[in-house]
Parts: sequence; C-alpha cells; structure tokens
Amino acid sequence: TRSLEYIPDERKVRYSCKDAVIGDSQIPGCGHEGEADIAKSLGKLAWKVEFAARWAAFDVRFEAYGKDIMDSVKVNDWVADEILRYAHPHHVKYEMFLDKGGKKISKSLGNVITAQKWLEFGTPESILLLLYKRITGARELGFDDIPGLMNEYNELEDVYFGRTKVENPAKLTKSRGLYEYVNLLEPPSAPGIHVNYMLAVELARIFKEDRVSRVVKKLTEYGVIKESDDVENLVSLAGRYSDEFDSQETVHIEIDDAAKKALRELAGKLAGSPGDIQNIIYDTAKSNGVPPRDFFRILYQIILGTTRGPKIGPFISDIGAQKTADAIMRHV
Repeated sequence: TRSLEYIPDERKVRYSCKDAVIGDSQIPGCGHEGEADIAKSLGKLAWKVEFAARWAAFDVRFEAYGKDIMDSVKVNDWVADEILRYAHPHHVKYEMFLDKGGKKISKSLGNVITAQKWLEFGTPESILLLLYKRITGARELGFDDIPGLMNEYNELEDVYFGRTKVENPAKLTKSRGLYEYVNLLEPPSAPGIHVNYMLAVELARIFKEDRVSRVVKKLTEYGVIKESDDVENLVSLAGRYSDEFDSQETVHIEIDDAAKKALRELAGKLAGSPGDIQNIIYDTAKSNGVPPRDFFRILYQIILGTTRGPKIGPFISDIGAQKTADAIMRHV
C-alpha cells in the first residue's frame, strides 16, 4: 500500500494498493484505492495478526525474532496456520547483545557499538561472522572481539579452500556453509592474503609515521607476505585499532609449572640487555625441560593471541624486549 496524497482539511490520507517488489519477487497489489482517517489508527493491522498477514501475503518462509516478542509470534503462528491456512515460517529465536559487563546495550546507557565504528577497525566480513556464527542466546560484545573474528575468518577461508583439512564431515560442511554466508553466498574464487591481525596491530603501535609502508616492509622482512601482496587496508584497520585501544585484553592460557618457570626466567633475561633473543628463548626452554616448539607456541599466544607467527626473536626486538617481558609476567 502506498500513500498518494494527504488531505489536510479532512486529516485523511488517500492510498492505493499497488505492486511491490521484495527481493526477486513481485507481489501484485489488488488495485484498491481509498482514504484513511489518520486519527483512527487504520494504517496498520493489530499485532495479533500483522505478522501472519505479512507472511501469507509475501510468502515468508523464515523469520527470526527476539525473545521479547515470543508471545506475539506464537499467536501469529496460530493465525497463519488456522485462519489464513498458510504454514507459518520456520523461526529462530535470538537474544540481546550485552556489553562486556553483562549489561544490555542501549543508547540510554551510552554503551552502543555501531557498525560504522566497528568498520573503522574490522572488515564487513568480521561483522557478518559475528552475526552468523551463533544466532541463539545472549552474547557479550566489545571491540576487543575484532582481532579474534578477523583471524577466525582467515581460518574459515583456509578450510573452505582446502588449506586446512577437517576430517569431521559435519564440521566441514558447517564451516564451508558459514564462510559462504559470511560472503553473502558469493564467496571469492581464491583465498586472500592472511596476516595475523594482532601482528599488524603490534607493528602499527611501533610505527606512527609512514605507518602503512613501514609495517608492510616489516611483514615482508618477516616472510609473512610477498612484496606484491596488497595488505594496506588491513594495516590501516589495525593502525586505527592500535591508536584507539592501548593493549589487547589478557586471555587465559594453559601453562604448566615447568613452562611458567621458563617464562619467568626468560622475562628476567629480556628485561636486562638481551643479545640474540632467538637463541635465548631456545636455550631457556631447553634448560627448563620445555620442548622449544611448545615454548615458542606459548610465546605466540601471549604476544599475538595465536599459535604461530613470524620469527619471534626479531619480532620481539621490534616490539620491545621490556614490553614482551611485561606481557609474559602477566601470565605467570
């Protein structure tokens, strides 16, 4: 229905029921024309039948709803099935996003996270991944979710293009389907260039001037990318994140006693005047009976929130040995 004209003297709206296009479908209008008094609430169906009428008129097969209108949905399901003889659509119930303190996100509380602000630091795909990966239940949300979601998208892409093998058929199907939906059912024909988001953030903290070119140069030196790889947009996003947020939230990492002892020893060495950091790390692990491979993995988790990264000695030299020592001590 479209409004055609407002009649001020009579306080009426003249309207017509015309065709409407929804998605790829054209819904025919009946052509009826009439007038409605704006003071008599004639422009909208009552809530107990409105959903059902829309479902039947527009052939709706799926409708998600918030749990706050659950009773309304139940009534409309009955109206659709029993009165309109239209099978009600399949439903998924969703709940509110909460802030990191568990409070409801609302304008009145001033804790709103907008998509526009999110896109200053993350890609559109990271938002879609947040929305699609789990639709049920309340979830706590913050900008500190961005690094994990950016890296998780890369992991999904590796699964989709066969770079990462998944033996469980159900998990593989779910991961591939999620990747396709995150790309709005038009996935790219080839995988993109993957750079750990927190690696880019940490490098961006170091380089304030000529940030993009200098971070790209470092990523090339580390062997993370080739010179021709286009990662400028990622570096720009990571740079804004590093400017806005001082540090990454400390996450819990499972570390046994032997590894903790080795980490404390390493932190002490880094706080001094370390020489060859790569060899210091290796020797510290060996002298404490910790497999070097496991020790490097723990350090990557502490510094970058991932299990692998660039050659860690030169990277620690770049971001600062004392800063790394401080990060280590927060975990032991």
